[in-house]
Amino acid sequence: MLELNFELYKRLFLARKAEELIIDYYPENEMKTPMHMSLGQEFIAVGISYALGLENQTLATYRSHAAYIAKTGETDNFFLELYGKEGGVAKGKAGSMHLSAPESGFMGSSAIVASCIPVAVGAAFANKRNKNGKIVGVFFGDGALDEGAFWESLNVACLMELPVLFVCEDNGFAVHTSTRMRQGYKSITNIVSNFECNVYQEDTTDVERVYYLTIEAMESIRKTEKPTFMYFKCYRYLEHVGIYKDFAAGYRSEAEFNEWYKKDSLVIQRKKLLESGYSEEDIQKTEMLIDRQIRNSIKKAKEAPFCSVDELYRRVFYEKD
Repeated sequence: MLELNFELYKRLFLARKAEELIIDYYPENEMKTPMHMSLGQEFIAVGISYALGLENQTLATYRSHAAYIAKTGETDNFFLELYGKEGGVAKGKAGSMHLSAPESGFMGSSAIVASCIPVAVGAAFANKRNKNGKIVGVFFGDGALDEGAFWESLNVACLMELPVLFVCEDNGFAVHTSTRMRQGYKSITNIVSNFECNVYQEDTTDVERVYYLTIEAMESIRKTEKPTFMYFKCYRYLEHVGIYKDFAAGYRSEAEFNEWYKKDSLVIQRKKLLESGYSEEDIQKTEMLIDRQIRNSIKKAKEAPFCSVDELYRRVFYEKD
């Protein structure tokens, strides 16, 4: 139990610190990619990805940093891609919104709202047909609930009894538009419950609770042979795209942020570690090692070469190797 608590904290801290250093270095204008930051939402990706492990698969939305880091635990290829360099996950040509690491089960992220959901259903169909026992988890925001792709994918997954985990990260906004201004229903889980699937909803920012709920959801998928829908409320700390806070934009308040920050997942998990017997020195030592890992990744990315001109034009369209 204690080891699990600590591993979840390390993955949470890795995701948080990576983005904090993005904030520090982004103004240098060497990372030529838009940044859709995950700060405040990391607990969902970490809890679910750690439960799924490397043997299962995930896909994500363009707010992809936490989902990628939670699944892979690596930062070298991540920052090489952000800096547009050779050695990045797509040789520096895809940027922050199009990350992938199939070797770790992270099948990809996409800049188009809801577009990874039908891809996840296709992957789940392939897994079922191949009888490999793999479950696919797909992360998406509440804005994706307004897209037909979500409802069509959910319907097909239920009809075909596919091993897919639909994970809604509801941060309350589609860009700047709140859910109450977009959705003519009160409860998405009440609606989804009418489909032939398992439904889980919990009001929490505790990464451990998300982890255990995912373990339960995976068992339900295997037992019932039905897809599962998981719904979590969360809050993005920064603007829709970028590294700054945007309270002056007028669509949300700093007071709202402060209420959510009282439930910050990293603060909660760190406190639990201290209460369970870990010393401040133990935690700080681990945090320093993670900080060093990320700074080394940034250093490598800064020093790495860009891909060649020939490579720059390769794989833009399909081609045989």
